Amino acid sequence: MASLCNDPNGHRRILFVDGRGDRHTIRLGKTPKKVAESFLVNIEAILAARTLNTSLTPELIVWLRDLPETTYGRLAAVGLVDPRVQREPVTLGKLIQTFVDRATVKSSTRKAYKQTTDSLLTVLGGATTLDAITPEHADVWRKSIADDGLSPATVAKRVYVARSIFRKAVKWKMVDENPFADIAAGSQRNPDRAFYVSPDVITALLHKCPDPFWRTVVGLGRYAGLRTPSEPALLTWADVDWAEGRLTVRSPKTARHDGHAVRSVPICPQLRVILEEAFATAPDGQKFVVPRILDPRTNLRTTFTKIVERAGFEPWPRLFQNLRASCATDWVQRYPNHEVARWLGHSPLIAATHYLQARDHHFRDVVRGGAHSGAPEAQNPAQQPSAVTRNMSRESAQVARGQPLVRDPANPRDPARGRIVGDEGLEPPTPSV
Repeated sequence: MASLCNDPNGHRRILFVDGRGDRHTIRLGKTPKKVAESFLVNIEAILAARTLNTSLTPELIVWLRDLPETTYGRLAAVGLVDPRVQREPVTLGKLIQTFVDRATVKSSTRKAYKQTTDSLLTVLGGATTLDAITPEHADVWRKSIADDGLSPATVAKRVYVARSIFRKAVKWKMVDENPFADIAAGSQRNPDRAFYVSPDVITALLHKCPDPFWRTVVGLGRYAGLRTPSEPALLTWADVDWAEGRLTVRSPKTARHDGHAVRSVPICPQLRVILEEAFATAPDGQKFVVPRILDPRTNLRTTFTKIVERAGFEPWPRLFQNLRASCATDWVQRYPNHEVARWLGHSPLIAATHYLQARDHHFRDVVRGGAHSGAPEAQNPAQQPSAVTRNMSRESAQVARGQPLVRDPANPRDPARGRIVGDEGLEPPTPSV
């Protein structure tokens, strides 16, 4: 069907006859013989597919895709392939605007997106075309955000967003490859911002809450592990099953996952007392348990920070998320991890990565033989009080004196090291898009 001709000047050309009997020539120029012979094999495969009305093989499709524009144009000129559609160059600014417009996410997630998109526009330039952005540019961008002093977890989160943006660009055929595909992200886990809110601390905080509304907000976070403010905002009195001791919790964060829009959470005795007070003081006909929680005038973070300070403590990182994490830490010490994960509305892996916190008294308990690992028991239990009891006694004394807790000055999670509330949202952002 096709043949390779060698011209005297070293140039080569392929001759073939199409289905209508017309002769055509594809000039290859000065080309090595093996390359020309390989080209001939592919041309014959295309002719066979056209004659038999079959699809091109994936290998042929890739070969045609990677042909230079001039060579591909010669095949199109003789009718072997359709002309390439010239893609209008898309700028980074256009991609980002399209990505944001088409995203169906919460406002807090949009805010997290903006932090990433702003840095992309600043470093790479909104007028830069996507075809001009290379993996080298992606590395330059990542180094720039790391050099800004952001935590490794924040850098990882922004890398994941950038990857997602360019994955969409490939899907929308704005660009052929994702230049951010191989960029290292790192872990989004940030143990330095974890803080365990002990029972003594939460008791002191509840005493300083100005009204039942605030006691309920704090109690739902610490004793039920609700994500604040999205989950308490949807909680109604009809969702409180007093007889069964059960809360029906609706979660906007996990609603898109099949079977995770609603979950049941147990009501512990401490939370029941708080809910009973809130119910008794609620006006007739009030539907929601904490109706003011989404009112901008409530100013959750600022007010809760003042409550913590009035109780005599230094505000810890991630004020509300660490309430939820402390609840998870308490529960997993007493109940199976899979049950706790179901109550909290996340997987056991997510719990282990982002919520469960190390407790110093566990380490000390093992040293003293409390783990029953085969080590000899303490000879005089009266002289060796458990680590939990000693720790709680010291914390209780400090709370009574209205002093900040100072459990371990070398502990990076200790609130007395002067940590302040960060600028992230009240809930952990969605890791993926």
